[in-house]
Amino acid sequence: MASTSPKLTDSVQFPSNLDVAKTFYGFGAVGLIASLVGYFLNSEQFFFSYLTSFAFFTSIALASMILVMIHHVTKSSWGTVIRRIPEAFMANIGIWAIFMIPVILGMSSLYTWTNTEYVANDPIMLGKVPYLNTPFFIIRQFIYFAIWGYLGYRLHKVSVEMDETNDWGLTKILQKLSAPGILIFSLTVAFASFDWLMSLDAHWFSTMFGVYFFAMSFQVLFPILILLVFWFRKKGILENTVSKAHIYDLGAWFFGFTVFYAYIAFSQFLLIYYANIPEETLWFYHRLEGSWSIVTYSLLIFRFIVPFVLLLNRDTKHNDKLLVITSVMVIVMHIVEMHWIVMPVFSHSGVALSWIDIATFIGLGGIFMGLFFQRLRKHNLVPVNDPKLGDSLSKHYHQ
Repeated sequence: MASTSPKLTDSVQFPSNLDVAKTFYGFGAVGLIASLVGYFLNSEQFFFSYLTSFAFFTSIALASMILVMIHHVTKSSWGTVIRRIPEAFMANIGIWAIFMIPVILGMSSLYTWTNTEYVANDPIMLGKVPYLNTPFFIIRQFIYFAIWGYLGYRLHKVSVEMDETNDWGLTKILQKLSAPGILIFSLTVAFASFDWLMSLDAHWFSTMFGVYFFAMSFQVLFPILILLVFWFRKKGILENTVSKAHIYDLGAWFFGFTVFYAYIAFSQFLLIYYANIPEETLWFYHRLEGSWSIVTYSLLIFRFIVPFVLLLNRDTKHNDKLLVITSVMVIVMHIVEMHWIVMPVFSHSGVALSWIDIATFIGLGGIFMGLFFQRLRKHNLVPVNDPKLGDSLSKHYHQ
């Protein structure tokens, strides 16, 4: 008896009556205006708050890019039906580069190594001048975003082109672009994390910090995808295309990278703790004193222990409510962890939340999600002519 491949039964167009992008742009505009007011009231607080929010949203776009490239290189089929979501995130990274400008303008407030007098009187900092200097920092940012912008644009463009041409040969282009792309991406993301976050405390260094930034970014991507899929299904979008089996797979990836994140984060801590070299331990020391210690232990509990216990059970990954709760928890803790990385440099004494933190988050978040939904509605929500789509749809039969 001949078998038939499963077919798409849902509309693959984003509903025209659901203009979510405008709503997010509205929130973004309000948030950015409030942030501008915050800049004039307290410029130093503004730059630290802005960097925290910028790093949070950029990490989502970067994690999306590596997921798409891994998908192409491994020729995997499971995630084909949800691939347009990370593609829409990564495709905007060239535009998103504009929001790096305030970080560059605020370098003198954020980074002590920009102070030539301070550097001249510090032997450790003098040794880092060839890398940590303003012109080279700015040049590196251009290089990072040029590479990411090109990769995001090309991977998305070729994927969409396949919808229009039905040319399966384009999958080879995606694979050939992704293979070296992963290597170049890994290097640029590692150095970007050194520049943006690690160099805030320029005496401190960790060769694992790039992997740590990648691990935390990749872990948070899966709960974001899970929440978006649930939102789609609630709105009647792709209800019969994205099945429970696909959601289960996202939950499995979520669990796997929760363990990976914890392994990398703990390894970084353990190596520094064991070596006990003063300039290395100081970074953790500041985060284990005062109210910062509460945040540190909260990350351990709510970003690893609780999600690990919940996601370990197979039934949890079939339980929509528990998946939503776990996803929201980890996303919130990702925001908290970015704050925990950046803000102790500004406030050694303890946690000091500011309304500017919220304003910059809403401002950048509104624009980031507005760009995402605007991109998403321009093209098919599913790569309809991808040769792996049939295998991906067949996961309906393996739930």
